[in-house]
Amino acid sequence: MIVVQVIGFVILFVVAYLLGSIPFGLVVGSLFYGVDVRQHGSGNVGTTNVFRVLGKKAGVAVLTCDMLKGYVPAAVAAALFDPWFAIFIAAAPVVGHIYSIFLKGKGGKGIATGAAVVLALVPVVFAIVFTVWIVLVLTTRYVSVGSLTASFLVPVLAFAFDEPVPYKIAGVLVAVIVWWAHRGNIRRLLAGEEHRVRLPWGNGGRAPSGRQEGA
Repeated sequence: MIVVQVIGFVILFVVAYLLGSIPFGLVVGSLFYGVDVRQHGSGNVGTTNVFRVLGKKAGVAVLTCDMLKGYVPAAVAAALFDPWFAIFIAAAPVVGHIYSIFLKGKGGKGIATGAAVVLALVPVVFAIVFTVWIVLVLTTRYVSVGSLTASFLVPVLAFAFDEPVPYKIAGVLVAVIVWWAHRGNIRRLLAGEEHRVRLPWGNGGRAPSGRQEGA
């Protein structure tokens, strides 16, 4: 029985990482728009850059896919395994999104995928963090400010609500990974050079422009 559980854990972990590694921003841009998003906007394959380069429809599609690839493995892991094992499977798609095997170790910033993992494991924390993210992005128009603040709040709220110890540890580790992935954004924020996002409504789509620094 233990052997079966170990095999199941390993298989699900690998599948979760591979699923997280799928660069849906690149897939959607290439297949449906003939555009490599890595060559436009910030050059990032994540949701923010897809919204910026390809518009609302593509952005929503990529956002949905990036969240599903985080939510599904995390929800399945939480249902099948002890929290100590579940957190590894839940973290796998986030790591895969940031360090994609299909992009030679490169990828997005892990925000949408990480948010979906939080939603699957601790929905109350997700609700608070998502609200904070929305408010900050709308008021500052810096997605990076919202993302950095949100990722910082996840472990803080996990401790505040006395979530299981594995979730607290996972929250800290994921926050560290997300902040590390945003180190370029942090440098640009401190230098006053960070790119402000254009809010998606009212911009149904736009022709791809050249590379810009940003999220």
